[in-house]
Amino acid sequence: MIYGFIGAIAGMAIGFFLSRYLFKRQLKKNPPINEKMIRAMFMEMGRKPSEAQIKRIMKSVEDQYSK
Repeated sequence: MIYGFIGAIAGMAIGFFLSRYLFKRQLKKNPPINEKMIRAMFMEMGRKPSEAQIKRIMKSVEDQYSK
C-alpha cells in the first residue's frame, strides 16, 4: 500500500513536469501572436508600426511565455 502511494505521488510529479515542458515547447513553436498580427493591430488603430516596436512587443510576448 505504501508503494502504491509513493508511486502515485511520483507519477503526479513526473506528469506535472512533463506536461509543463510540453506546453512551453508548444508555445515556442506556435506563439499565440506573431508579427503579422501585431502589424494588423497597429493598422486598425491607424498607426504604422516601426520594426523596433514590433520587435519589442514580440520580445515581451516571448519573455512572458518563457517563464
